[in-house]
Amino acid sequence: MSPLRVIPAWRQGRERLYVCGVDGGRVAWYDREAGRVNLLSDDRRQDVLDALGPYLAGPVTVGPPPVPTSAELARLTLHPDDDLAPNRPGEALVIALDRDPGPAHRLRPDPRRRALAAEQAVGEALDRMEGAGWHTLHSVPLPGGDRIHHLVIGPGGLFAVRSLPARRQRVLVADPMVTVGRHEPLPLLRRVRADADRASYALTAEVRPVLALAGPARLEITVPLRDVRVLKDTDLSGLARQGGVLKPAVVEALHTTARDRHTWSRV
Repeated sequence: MSPLRVIPAWRQGRERLYVCGVDGGRVAWYDREAGRVNLLSDDRRQDVLDALGPYLAGPVTVGPPPVPTSAELARLTLHPDDDLAPNRPGEALVIALDRDPGPAHRLRPDPRRRALAAEQAVGEALDRMEGAGWHTLHSVPLPGGDRIHHLVIGPGGLFAVRSLPARRQRVLVADPMVTVGRHEPLPLLRRVRADADRASYALTAEVRPVLALAGPARLEITVPLRDVRVLKDTDLSGLARQGGVLKPAVVEALHTTARDRHTWSRV
């Protein structure tokens, strides 16, 4: 028998160890989180287990790959141009700045760059939740040129997250008004709630609104907030500690629906 190699890789935020032959062809893979070794050929079961021996932790299930769910089949048939999952945090702003970077010399910094930095900071914090069964979609386009900055789907439910640049500034929240530093107060919580309402309509599921502040010096909330959360970017990991609301199969089905661009065309 030819020797087998173990090659680590990441797929959808989860680590997999692929077992390959000398020609690079896959023989099996080990999903650490699921505790399962998936065999493409039972003839090499013992060879695969010997190769994975140093990596196996605790009891594992060994067998052929599970039959794809309807959500997985839908994801496989999704055209790449319609798949929102590859979007980076701030994807729409990145494209806008590439197309129109603005003058080389400005009296004041381009506000789009501050907004992009905020979306990237919040997006990176949300992406770190991937390993706990959560998915985040960035820059979800809506009709009329609007977009949801971040849509978070996981065991604790669904959240529409809007990023707000607030680096080293005091943020005062008096529902629905939000004041950042010395800027004029704006009714941002209405916008956050509207994002969640549109997402709820598109997905036929409850989506809760969240305003995420990027780098604030201080946050003050004058009255208890109704059906909306205001969090610092450093506190977003708390969303992953929400009690279990959705089963894994439901999470995957909602993620498959949400990542399809056509889902958002009529909201």
